[in-house]
Amino acid sequence: MSREWSVEESVSVSVEPAAAYRAVAEVRRMGEWSPECRAVWARRGPLGVGARFVGFNRRGLFVWFTTCRVTDADPGREFAFRVETFGLPVAQWGYRFEPAEDGGTTVTEYWRDLRTGRASGLTEVLGTVFAGTNPELRVKVNRAGMRATLARIKAALAA
Repeated sequence: MSREWSVEESVSVSVEPAAAYRAVAEVRRMGEWSPECRAVWARRGPLGVGARFVGFNRRGLFVWFTTCRVTDADPGREFAFRVETFGLPVAQWGYRFEPAEDGGTTVTEYWRDLRTGRASGLTEVLGTVFAGTNPELRVKVNRAGMRATLARIKAALAA
């Protein structure tokens, strides 16, 4: 079985793209939605390209933090950030927002593994030790997490 390096999942929500974007781009709310993220430390208000934040994560007995930098902040269209640990690239996470014919929005969450190159062995070991998931299983874990996250975002936006 070959390793997968990216995954994406989508959901339809009943709000316009700008409203969906505002909710997701408020990264401090990610702990409400993600099954792994427990909290985010970030400044208040909208985060623009280059802004940094810290994610505090837990999966079972495993606890870890990541540092993140916003790479895309296009209101109503896309919000994305790059994740690092100890200064090493780990992943790119993002959300795309596309208008739907019914007036709602299709929200697509995507993830791309950045653990490549010379330091990839170290970041893969760190991911296994701290997050409890080896690189080959990360896609499966992320796909399930994305489905849960998107379902929670959908429920929050419908409320």
